[in-house]
Amino acid sequence: MIVRLGFVAMSKQVPNASPSKTMTEKMLKRIGPKWAAKKVLRLARENLKNTKRILYHAIAHDIQFYRFSSRLIPLASHPTFEKVDFVKPLVPELKEIGQLVREHNLRVGFHPEHFTVLNSPRPDVRRASVQDLVRHVRILQAMGLGPAYKCNIHVGGVYGDKGSATERFIRTFQELDPQVQAHICLENDDTTFTARETLDIAQTVGVPCVLDLHHHRMNHNGESLDRLWPEIAQTWRGETFPPKIHISSPYSKDKPKHHAEHVRREDYLPFLRMAAIHSDALDVMIEAKGKDTTLLQLMEEIPSEPGIKPLDQASVEVFPKD
Repeated sequence: MIVRLGFVAMSKQVPNASPSKTMTEKMLKRIGPKWAAKKVLRLARENLKNTKRILYHAIAHDIQFYRFSSRLIPLASHPTFEKVDFVKPLVPELKEIGQLVREHNLRVGFHPEHFTVLNSPRPDVRRASVQDLVRHVRILQAMGLGPAYKCNIHVGGVYGDKGSATERFIRTFQELDPQVQAHICLENDDTTFTARETLDIAQTVGVPCVLDLHHHRMNHNGESLDRLWPEIAQTWRGETFPPKIHISSPYSKDKPKHHAEHVRREDYLPFLRMAAIHSDALDVMIEAKGKDTTLLQLMEEIPSEPGIKPLDQASVEVFPKD
């Protein structure tokens, strides 16, 4: 099984290259909507410039898997800018990034933030969530990137009735524009919807399912990954890119749901050996606080592991466990 490693948004290796520069609510109020909108565009162009720098860094290190910051356009979902189209004036910069992605066959995407909840019982929250997803998809489309490039989301909360929350998600999803639906994949979470429950919903609405190993350890109802993984991998059949998973390790015993700086071998290697029985390829998103530094550290550790062969600076071949 060919495994490619990736990292999220910020680089610890590239100095002064934040792709998430923003401004405070206090500043927005102080300078007013007109000047704030101009500042948003200026910051967005800086974020996109830094994103290009990070992508060039990734390419130089054979990293083909990267998650864009969902804050490329700061405060884009703020009520002040509800009627402002920030994507259109950024099309030239977005096209440049998309061209770079295609030229180097990179796998990129988004993970909209926690306030994007399609199954909220509040209509206003659902409307805002839909608008946020539409904005993310418009950014991908402006880059010239089609449905192969995903927006990964969670199912959402339980709100006292998991059955109703599930039905509400499915109903809201089915009301989305088909072009938006095509860009979505679903991920299990660490509190409410387990991998099995998320997989069932993903199968119902017809989208791929992303497995987060850390979340599964926190929230699983005794579900076995040996049995789940073949079904999860099947949801990616017909997609351009292979199945993907997220890996991280607990920050501490007191904060087990928080991400540590690094990823312990025992938190991902046993799964990779099992998955190699069923899958030919897998992309692994590292969600550790160490970002690309953690990725490079893992690549230094992996050669000492039996049954794993490094292929380049960011990918390995994993042989099935005996």
